[in-house]
Amino acid sequence: MNQKKTIHLIAAARPNFMKIAPLYHALVKEDWAEPIIVHTGQHYDLNMSDTFFRDLNLPAPHIHLNIGSGTHAEQTGGVMIAYEKVLVENKPDFVIVVGDVNSTVACTLAAVKLGIKVAHLEAGLRSFDRTMPEEINRILTDSIADYLWTPSPDADENLIREGIAPENISMVGNIMIDSLVMMPPKIQILFKLNPMFYIVQGYRESFIYFHPFWTHPRQTIYFWGVTVIIIVIGALIFQRLKPQFADVL
Repeated sequence: MNQKKTIHLIAAARPNFMKIAPLYHALVKEDWAEPIIVHTGQHYDLNMSDTFFRDLNLPAPHIHLNIGSGTHAEQTGGVMIAYEKVLVENKPDFVIVVGDVNSTVACTLAAVKLGIKVAHLEAGLRSFDRTMPEEINRILTDSIADYLWTPSPDADENLIREGIAPENISMVGNIMIDSLVMMPPKIQILFKLNPMFYIVQGYRESFIYFHPFWTHPRQTIYFWGVTVIIIVIGALIFQRLKPQFADVL
C-alpha cells in the first residue's frame, strides 16, 4: 500500500480557516492524502478560533506556531523561522497557502527554499495598489509558488502579464462559495434560533479597492457576481425556512 502524502494547509487569520475547510474535508476522505492544519497564530483569539473550528467542523490545528502579533517584518520573519523548523522535522510532501497575509508569503518562502512544492489558493488577485502590505504578499507569493490556483479569469490574466507560465496556472473558482455550500445546516439552525438572522458578507475598509474595481471591468463583474450569488443563496434559504417562523414575521 502506498504511503499517504502529507499536505500542510496553512492558516493564519480567521478567513483562512473558511478557505481551508473545504480542502480539509475533501482531502481527509482520500486514501492517498493526510491533510495537516498548520495555524501560524498570526491572528489568534481563543474564543473566536474555537467557534470557527466548531462551525466549520475542523479539528484543532495539528501544528501551532504561536507567532502572535508584531510588525510586518517581525511576523514574516517569525513565521519563516518557526515553520522552517516544522518543515525540516516533518518533511511534508506538499504545502497549500491561502490568501495574502504575512504568513502566506512567509510559509511559501520557507517551503520553496527547502524544495517543497507549494500551491497558492486565491492566486492572481490584485488591487494594483502597492502601498497595501497584502498586495506585496500576493505578488511575492505568486512569483515563487509552484502552482497558482486562481478564482477568476482576470486573475489568470494578471499572472500571465507578470510572467507566470500558463501551465502553472489553474482556475479553480472561488473557494468561499465552497465554504458557503458547506454551511446550510448551520444556517438553518441559526434561522430556527433567531428568525432575524441574516447572511452578511463584510468587508474591512482597507480591502475595498474603489479605484481599481471601477477601472477594471472584469474585477467589477466578478465582485458583483459573487455578491449576487450570496444574496440569491440567502434568499433561497430564507424562502425554504420561512414557513417555520411565519408567525414571528
